[in-house]
Amino acid sequence: MRFLRMPSSVIRSFDYDAPAQRLDVEFVTGRCYSYHDVPARIVAAMRAARSKGQFFNARIRDHFRFTRDR
Repeated sequence: MRFLRMPSSVIRSFDYDAPAQRLDVEFVTGRCYSYHDVPARIVAAMRAARSKGQFFNARIRDHFRFTRDR
């Protein structure tokens, strides 16, 4: 499930691989990160959040293991 061109000053897009529970986030800086073991309910809440960046900072960043994609 890929979400593009969101009204966010921080996140350009994000994609979720449900079987792998992996959230891939592309930031407006061009950097891409994969967050691992993210439950689908967290991604659904992010999708519904008014501010994707605020939600990300409060509920995902520093809460899930991540890898930086090249």
